[in-house]
Amino acid sequence: MVPVQYNVRSLFVRKVTTTVTAVGIGLVVFVFAGALMIREAFEHALGATGRPDVAVVIRKGSDNELSSAVANAELDRLKGHTGVASVIGEVVVVIAGERADGSGAVSNVLVRGTPADGFKFRPELKIVEGRLPNPGGSEVIVGKAIAGRFKGLSIGGTFDLRHNRPLTVVGVFEADGASYESEVWGDVDYIRHALGREAGVSSVRVHFNSPSDFDSYRSEIETDKTMAMKVAREADYLRKQGESTASFLSGMGIAFAIMFSLAAMLGAAITMNGAVANRSREIGTLRALGFSRFSILTSFVLEALVLAIIGGILGSICVLALTFVKVPVMNFQTFSEIVIQFHAAPSVFVKALVFSGVMGLIGGLIPAIRASQVSPVEAMRA
Repeated sequence: MVPVQYNVRSLFVRKVTTTVTAVGIGLVVFVFAGALMIREAFEHALGATGRPDVAVVIRKGSDNELSSAVANAELDRLKGHTGVASVIGEVVVVIAGERADGSGAVSNVLVRGTPADGFKFRPELKIVEGRLPNPGGSEVIVGKAIAGRFKGLSIGGTFDLRHNRPLTVVGVFEADGASYESEVWGDVDYIRHALGREAGVSSVRVHFNSPSDFDSYRSEIETDKTMAMKVAREADYLRKQGESTASFLSGMGIAFAIMFSLAAMLGAAITMNGAVANRSREIGTLRALGFSRFSILTSFVLEALVLAIIGGILGSICVLALTFVKVPVMNFQTFSEIVIQFHAAPSVFVKALVFSGVMGLIGGLIPAIRASQVSPVEAMRA
């Protein structure tokens, strides 16, 4: 086996080509890791607050709370079951909000009407500015992710739920980075009355005494054909809400990364081919000293892998800067805007380094084969 320090020395000797190739691979890894971080961000935002002892109940045939409807009589029937600790019904609606940056752009904002118990129902909710709204009134609180992003969505601001139905913001809340931070919350009765939907709610949250009570409850509700409801654990429901958007965005990013990787692999191949051409005498000497073709092949593949891993580490370090970036995206399920923050999970960096290694392996394999077939006699004559 050719000593590894031989390959490391060779990379340092060719500083310019090594740097250019490593930077190229690093840029590809940056795009690839960024795409993975978007998916992680969605999964974190939509599943961060999902609890195993909480279920979401919506109408069968509905994919989300917006398209669901649960009548008041059905809401009452959902409460009287063994293992149920508490039940709340909520109304969800999407309104158009004008951005506060003066551009005149409009995007959808999700407004959630919840009972007074709804704020206590979610222990992750914390008021970071202002106060909770008074029950039964037109006061609301806004998630910190969209506070100030739209006109009227800051403390003391007002906006219309419907014409002549103003809501006043009295507080800003956070919820452990969940998608709730991109919503506006107010009193369920006021919002239902303003919308003319006093007959029911959009969805129901059920808190169990124990997570083990979920299966029996779901069986009872879903087999009751008089109600036509479906039940899901909160974490599963929230995660499913972002699957299509997360897959679309991460898929686009990975597709771009794969296209860019072709150029990066070509750069690695050119770099390694240049190394083979400039080191034919060295290769011939190694062959004359008794190193086999396989040893030469392995040595140059290893050199390409080291080069790629350097680029992968460089790209992984740079992509950490994205963790400070928040971007607004549209949730395809609710067609409302969610502000997400890039999430750097350990699996992202493992996959990024594997991806860079594959680029190095593919880019360096042909030059390595070429190096292994150099004749020692011809190389010494060159």
